Amino acid sequence: MTTGSTTNTGRPNGGGWTTDRMADQQGRTFVVTGATSGLGLVTARELTAHGGRVLLAVRDAARGEEVASSLRRAYPGAEVEVRRVDLLDLRSIRRAAEEIGEEEAVDVLINNAGISMVEHSVTAQGAERHFAANHLGHFALTALLEPALRRSPAPRVVTVTSYMHEKGELDLDDVAWRRNYTPMAAYSASKLANAVFGAEFARREQSSSAPITSILAHPGYSNTPMQKKGTGAMGIAMRVSGKLFAQSPERGALPQLFAATEPDLAGGSYVGPDGRGGRSGHPTLVQLSAAARDPELGRRLWERSQQLTGIRWPTAAV
Repeated sequence: MTTGSTTNTGRPNGGGWTTDRMADQQGRTFVVTGATSGLGLVTARELTAHGGRVLLAVRDAARGEEVASSLRRAYPGAEVEVRRVDLLDLRSIRRAAEEIGEEEAVDVLINNAGISMVEHSVTAQGAERHFAANHLGHFALTALLEPALRRSPAPRVVTVTSYMHEKGELDLDDVAWRRNYTPMAAYSASKLANAVFGAEFARREQSSSAPITSILAHPGYSNTPMQKKGTGAMGIAMRVSGKLFAQSPERGALPQLFAATEPDLAGGSYVGPDGRGGRSGHPTLVQLSAAARDPELGRRLWERSQQLTGIRWPTAAV
């Protein structure tokens, strides 16, 4: 991964940015997927602490209510609500989008939720589970929330990928992974799909007179619940490495918080840690892989995603 001090807009990097430098978020509504643990929980907490109205879009509604209650206790007067969504279930996504769509507006959607290191399985749509949960679910949710996002004066979508996207390969003719399957390869491919989606979304919004700003972020190497998912020798290695070398979820969440709240970031920006190899540090603007920036791959992924979900993306406002 190549780090840098500016994006193509010439804006400076985060310069040691922490949440102490986050602006007040009162009057803004955020939707955070996967907000009951890890990066999503930290993200929801910091947005709440800075006055944002936060909708926890989570699979486990009971756990979501526990998190919401704890945030309300910690920040009296905080507006935190739960919206149940299972990103592997298109019916659940549609129900959640209908409910969230009743909001006056959604200012920021943070596509944070993800799975990793699961055994091979295929969804009803014929997609491998990593690809379905990490990419297709967020693709569908974002499309269905497009009207609510357009009602915001400055709508933004933050899609969380990983530096592992650089190792990913997308075979859009075999989204079920009938070939040689390994959990790590499938996870990396799904993270590449996240990156390709965010970049393609930004390209498509360039023609809009009132664009939704699509920004990508990655947390570096962070010690989240995902580090505990593996089995066997790989699982043991991941857990030990996570404890010894990974940064905390509080540090790992900084890039997506920067991406969600820093004003004037250009569509297509990619935020990651500024440390060696992009594994840890403060948020800065970095470079996507060549595959993630490929317009033809972006077009093909978009069309394939619409086909698999049955959801046609609304036409950008012009």
